[in-house]
Amino acid sequence: MNINDITPEVYELAEKAESKLSETFRRMDQVALFNTRKVMKAFQDNKVSESCFAGTTGYGYDDLGRDILDKIYADIFHTESALVRIQFVNGTHAITAALFALCKPGETILSLSGTPYDTLRKAIGITGDEFGSLKFYGIHYKEGTYEDLKDPKVKAVILQRSCGYDYRDSLTIDRIKEICAQVHSLRKDVVIFCDNCYGEFVEEQEPTDVGVDLIAGSLIKNPGGGLAPTGGYIAGKKELVERAAYRLTVPGIGGECGATLGNNRSLYQGLFLAPHTVAQALKTAAFAAAMMESIGMEAKPKSTDFRTDIIQKIRCNTPENMLAFCEGIQSGAPVDSFVKPVPWAMPGYDCDVIMADGSFIQGASIELSTDGPFTEPYTAYLQGGLTYESGKLGILMAVCAILNQIKG
Repeated sequence: MNINDITPEVYELAEKAESKLSETFRRMDQVALFNTRKVMKAFQDNKVSESCFAGTTGYGYDDLGRDILDKIYADIFHTESALVRIQFVNGTHAITAALFALCKPGETILSLSGTPYDTLRKAIGITGDEFGSLKFYGIHYKEGTYEDLKDPKVKAVILQRSCGYDYRDSLTIDRIKEICAQVHSLRKDVVIFCDNCYGEFVEEQEPTDVGVDLIAGSLIKNPGGGLAPTGGYIAGKKELVERAAYRLTVPGIGGECGATLGNNRSLYQGLFLAPHTVAQALKTAAFAAAMMESIGMEAKPKSTDFRTDIIQKIRCNTPENMLAFCEGIQSGAPVDSFVKPVPWAMPGYDCDVIMADGSFIQGASIELSTDGPFTEPYTAYLQGGLTYESGKLGILMAVCAILNQIKG
């Protein structure tokens, strides 16, 4: 299949879907304007100049661009400090460094949002018995409720804003605010961490605006704007960010080292574009939901629902439908459109995973992609879209593929 194979029938469905989404798109544009203003102010307040784009090598001492970018992230997220580094290999790496900043050996981390995303489970020690996990170093983990805060060994609460591979609602900022208020009313000494992946710039506020002490995320998701080539960030209270920096490098050095190798310009420009790019991904997600609804498939969130992250869940129900959906997304990509996605044993997961990812940056989920465990009930998790126009075409290809599969 290629772009020219999209049928008039599918284009007609698209026209009806977009008509239904006019008010939803308007709200997304309003949020993008608000967040662009916030980013612009941070750039101006920190006097960003051409000299910020120069890179460093070796130790990376006195990297002006790196250090100012840390301040910009801190300003955007309204925190005391931030650590933005290309040395983070992915979001899981940044999140794990943040988790090590929360507790000492013998203390307990409490999850109030269920089991974390698959790739974090071995890092925490929920599954496996890996050398160097939190469990290995005597940091305990439990999932529970506010009642578990009575345990004096609980020193930190963790939240996962996005749903991961669970078919639950993602945590809105209002819901995170409620959780933080309840936790702090019971235990003022407990630190609250939030995995903010997929959620940056989706709402006008961030978790750190409503009581969260520390957040982390990936630069090849929302805040990288499709331009960051790799990396992650951590933002929050100064002491916690410093501890996380010690985990990234070593105690005594922390964030003072770390060459940027000529990547500063991409990190700055990607962050500047991020609010707009996130809005494009949100429109793509809402459009995908509307199209799936039009052919009788279940989508969560629904097309006009309020959103707090860029992830769209599509209940495919059968392996054939899931394969067709992923093949359609892949065939609508600008890169590797000729590749056929197949389920495989992806590192960090306990079952085969299928992924469609025709992106310029490998694995960049701010670009249109879809993935999911290739097992019942065959749910595809769609995210990204650098532009709504390209995202729309990718969705139309996926709809064509499903309809062709159903017709046989």
